Amino acid sequence: MARSTKSDPEFDIAFYEQVLTRCPDYVEVVELLGGLYTRTGRIADGLRMDRKLVRLRPDDATAHYNLACSLALSKRRGDALRALRKAVALGYNDLPWLEKDPDLDGIKQHPEFLKLIGELKPQS
Repeated sequence: MARSTKSDPEFDIAFYEQVLTRCPDYVEVVELLGGLYTRTGRIADGLRMDRKLVRLRPDDATAHYNLACSLALSKRRGDALRALRKAVALGYNDLPWLEKDPDLDGIKQHPEFLKLIGELKPQS
């Protein structure tokens, strides 16, 4: 019988949670769990992992970007915008993704978000 290569997110979550209990500062596992939690609708758990990741890697632009996404999904617009601004200050500059990322839909019409987009667009 052929094995399925399709991933089971609940199995993956349980596995990584066990790894994290043994190695609580395992950065890659914290990052993976944050993404898995968010993809499976566990927004509060994803936010918890993203906050932890920022504590473990305070100068990581992507960690701050992921935190901004979790905060936006949690309807914490002000905090999301601050985290996004920090991500950009640390070097996050993937403007095409930032503009289309559905996780940020809750803040895309906010004047601060629009201002940030304007600052990132190349000047003609």
